[in-house]
Amino acid sequence: MNAPPALPRVFIVEDETMLAMLMEAMLEDLGYATAFHASTLADGLNYALTGQYDLAILDVNIIGGTSFPIAAAITGRGIPFVFCSGYGRVGIPDLWANRHCIAKPFSEAQLGEALKEVLAGGIASSSAAPNSM
Repeated sequence: MNAPPALPRVFIVEDETMLAMLMEAMLEDLGYATAFHASTLADGLNYALTGQYDLAILDVNIIGGTSFPIAAAITGRGIPFVFCSGYGRVGIPDLWANRHCIAKPFSEAQLGEALKEVLAGGIASSSAAPNSM
């Protein structure tokens, strides 16, 4: 008997606990597992460099600054990620212009679509229209 395939593991960087919990629930519904939740730049950067995960969701503005250093660390490991922000693409530097960014609030369907796209190798920009989270 074969073991069931492992669920893709998602690293979440989000400094608002309730939003992180909601994302974790959405991920479970979508067939993903939460690998780790970081709420600060320091914790996020440490896990980005050393953790075991398949993709990441990065809130742009977090405790300690922005998630851009975390994005750089993840990119160095060749792991896909999605930015999320209450401001949409506003404030995302040109360096990251080709990366997915979903605007908060987003729906479970919008999150699922963005994750599928980055797992399939597409890093092209998409700014999902705000929707009810």
